[in-house]
Amino acid sequence: MMRTMLLKLSQNSSLREAFSKYRFAQRAARRFIAGERLSEAIAVVRELNREKILATIDHLGENTTSESAARAAAEEYIVALDAIAQSKIQSEVSLKLTQMGLDLAPTLCLENMRRILERAQRYQNFVCIDMESSAYTDRTLDLYEALRCEGFENVGVVIQSYLKRSERDIDRLIERGIKVRLCKGAYQEPPSIAFAHKRDVDANYLKLLEMLFSPRAQENGVYMAIATHDEKIIRWAIDYVQRHKISKDRFEFQMLYGIRRDLQLKLAQEGYRVRVYVSYGTHWYPYFMRRLAERPANLLFLVKNLVRGFSGQRFH
Repeated sequence: MMRTMLLKLSQNSSLREAFSKYRFAQRAARRFIAGERLSEAIAVVRELNREKILATIDHLGENTTSESAARAAAEEYIVALDAIAQSKIQSEVSLKLTQMGLDLAPTLCLENMRRILERAQRYQNFVCIDMESSAYTDRTLDLYEALRCEGFENVGVVIQSYLKRSERDIDRLIERGIKVRLCKGAYQEPPSIAFAHKRDVDANYLKLLEMLFSPRAQENGVYMAIATHDEKIIRWAIDYVQRHKISKDRFEFQMLYGIRRDLQLKLAQEGYRVRVYVSYGTHWYPYFMRRLAERPANLLFLVKNLVRGFSGQRFH
């Protein structure tokens, strides 16, 4: 019930506009977001790198409504790739296709993606396409495959285990020897297309992991990012790769900035490749609400800030 409510609130533009003006809300969001500027994200990644943790930088934003906004979003990623190279930090980038203009025109989105991937190629860097709600799954995978057909090898995509179609999608992608990030999913979806219960989402996650760790996937050069904070799944994955003698350089664990830093450090110290998703930007409200929905216990953190906020915070 709580998760459903928070996911609905994440899509409320009026609440986003009002909530984003409060300083106490911005302070609460900083638990999960590096800051509003690229320089702040770079500083966070530098600290992570010192702990032997990799990163992927995400400039927050989605569903752009104009061609100029989509081109500006692409330019921000080009600047980010330049900054990553110049600062010599170890980080990839992640982005959403609706940020690049997918809602406006596939050709615009494709053009923006080519520019970003070409710049990433210059630095031998990598770009991951985030998966959005199920309304975009087919379009995302189609555009991803179009980019691969054009020769771009430095691009990967996300698959969500809460969607019932994901087994079919993984089977299709294994043939391409892709780099895939497997996550549970953070959008509100109808039970006709998504598993409604956590136990079913988790069971499907493990089924998809087995597919991605299969001999067929390994032979095709599949590289997998296990994106979860669920220790049961992480322990299962570690046990599986040890029993099947799968090399640590064929996968990595991915987690979100601000969540389970202790677990991130533990895995890195054990010699596993760990990558943290570091977000920055002013469009933080939907991302923040989805983080609360994923783990409603984080609401306690928000409530504490709300109490402090009502003691005298003012609008900007």
